[in-house]
Amino acid sequence: MSEPREEWLAVRGLRLHLLRWDGGGAPFVLLHGLSSNARTWGAVGRALAADGHAVVAVDQRGHGLSDKPAGGYGFDEVTADLAALIEALDFAARPIVAGQSWGGNVALDFAARFPDRARGLVLVDGGFLELSARPGATWESVREELRPPPLAGTPRAELAARLRGWQPEWSEEGIEATLANLETLPDGTVRPWLTLERHLEILRALWEHHPSALYARVGQPVLIVPAAGEGAGSAASKRERVGEAEVGLARARVVWFHDTAHDVHVHRPQALARVMLEALADGFFDDA
Repeated sequence: MSEPREEWLAVRGLRLHLLRWDGGGAPFVLLHGLSSNARTWGAVGRALAADGHAVVAVDQRGHGLSDKPAGGYGFDEVTADLAALIEALDFAARPIVAGQSWGGNVALDFAARFPDRARGLVLVDGGFLELSARPGATWESVREELRPPPLAGTPRAELAARLRGWQPEWSEEGIEATLANLETLPDGTVRPWLTLERHLEILRALWEHHPSALYARVGQPVLIVPAAGEGAGSAASKRERVGEAEVGLARARVVWFHDTAHDVHVHRPQALARVMLEALADGFFDDA
């Protein structure tokens, strides 16, 4: 099946929106980044499903078409959502959990808190994000740097044209999936699904998150897929963080994506899916 089903699943008092592909192979759960949405994983999900795997991409709380509670955006609540979601999905086998950017940190934190729930992790330009470790960084500087742009009220057509100009290598599917980070209003303008207040609450949790303190608690195999292209962050700092993860994790493999920006899953979805499937096929995700 090439296209997913849309579903809403009740989890911990929330209705979470899912994209779901059926399959008999090893299951995958895909987590988007901050202020993003499940549709950005669409092309990756389709490629994994074409190989016979069950795949679920989820809008995490506050994002996309999922419920938007007033609070609960720290790692303790978000990882509890994920644990309950995986239990409710009732896969025949433990899933491989893949997360991009903040979603990678969610996946890592989940594995540390719930060590027996995932077969392995895929950290896509995230998971190793340690904002407080940046040289000279303060919460105030990070808050300003990573504060979302004021997009509310922008005509959707104008924003789509901007995206095509910024990302000429992205597919039209990728452009449309990224536009789905925002709600389109009846007048044709957009506003973010995730409010500024909740964006900053998640950002603060990310500022206080220390992946390097979690690596020793993660026993599952971890495939790390960092981006090294323009817009993917400081190369030297990123290589240092990735190196720490590779050494600190019990079992890690690093596959760099060069000439690829931060949104690897949107920019090069087929190549990313291939890397994930190759790791599965060669036994990397098998129990040691």
